[in-house]
Amino acid sequence: MIYRDKQIRHFFFFLLFFGLLLFLCGGILNAIQAKAIQNLFLSHNNAVATSLLEQGVSEGVVAQAITNTTMSQEGSDLLIKIGVKETTKIELLPFIDSLQKTTGYSMMLMGAFLSIILFGGSIYFFQKRDCLYQQGLQVVSRFTEGDFSCNMPQLEEGTIYRLFTSVEQLSTILQSKSETKHNAKIFLKHTIADISHQLKTPLTALSMYREIISDEPENVDTVKEYSEKMGQALERTEQLILSMLKITRLDAGNIVFERHPYRIIELIEEAIGELTTRAEKEGKNIVLDGSTEATLLCDKQWTREAIENIVKNALDHTCWGGRIHISWECTPIVKRIYIKDNGAGISSQDLHHIFKRFYRSKKSLDTQGVGLGLSMAKSIIEEQGGVLSVQSGLGEGTVFILSFLTEL
Repeated sequence: MIYRDKQIRHFFFFLLFFGLLLFLCGGILNAIQAKAIQNLFLSHNNAVATSLLEQGVSEGVVAQAITNTTMSQEGSDLLIKIGVKETTKIELLPFIDSLQKTTGYSMMLMGAFLSIILFGGSIYFFQKRDCLYQQGLQVVSRFTEGDFSCNMPQLEEGTIYRLFTSVEQLSTILQSKSETKHNAKIFLKHTIADISHQLKTPLTALSMYREIISDEPENVDTVKEYSEKMGQALERTEQLILSMLKITRLDAGNIVFERHPYRIIELIEEAIGELTTRAEKEGKNIVLDGSTEATLLCDKQWTREAIENIVKNALDHTCWGGRIHISWECTPIVKRIYIKDNGAGISSQDLHHIFKRFYRSKKSLDTQGVGLGLSMAKSIIEEQGGVLSVQSGLGEGTVFILSFLTEL
């Protein structure tokens, strides 16, 4: 309602006061006019009585003439004969002329007084309103310049303040989009820098291997050795590029996760399918422990990749004869998957950084990987409403915990 606006409410109160004042002035003017008519009537009767008495007319006749209310044609004819009729100019009727002037002056003065009040009150209201509009205009101008530190006037209720609130909300959205765009540019800049830095090593190695092969084309053993190294460098480059493309899509929000219920054991078996051969070659053992009927609502492909990345990390940091134990539990509130290894563990200094992309601790520089697996796994889990946490200590092994709220 418009009455919620304090300024409009005050203006309506002013109009109500003005209406009452107008009514009061009308009453006063009416009383003044009635008093003026009474004085005119008394003055006219006095003049008539004085004239008749001076001519020797008896008081009784004068009194009868003054109080008489009966009219006749003879009286009208007499008045016409002496020039008193409807068409007679008011200026020729002294008493009426005096009444008209008195009444006219009173009405003009009262009209001027009321007009000044109405005009002054309206000007005051519109000036206050204009100040409010100017404040809003200045803030909007700051918004268009990219300065969102100012706020729209929002101290009262009313339509104009609801409009200001909507503009404020719009500015918040624009600010958020501006910051998102700015962050996206920074992210793209850093991503390109990271890719360039990470590709530099395998590309340099490829260039060096090519030169070695070119220098000794007849040496079969050298060609074979460095051809294998070139293949490994190319594989690392491909892995890096694919990982960067996936994590960039995750960060940009371009992936729509299609969540369906899947058996947890199937997810894990598919995730470690290609890793069991590697584990056997490295003398490591992967053990599964959990209910075969337990299910998890998730995107199968991406969740499988997240688990695979975590198991790869466990294999990278587990020595010969190591053991990776994968278990899961379901409660009415949460479902958890535990991926535990008995490797060297993670120091407290590195524990808070392991989910950063390209992060490699000093003790893992000689292991496989490019430092993107855990970062990608965390993004995948969190985009599906889950939580990825880690518990570890030097010499104590490491356990990664994937937690998802149980769907009702």
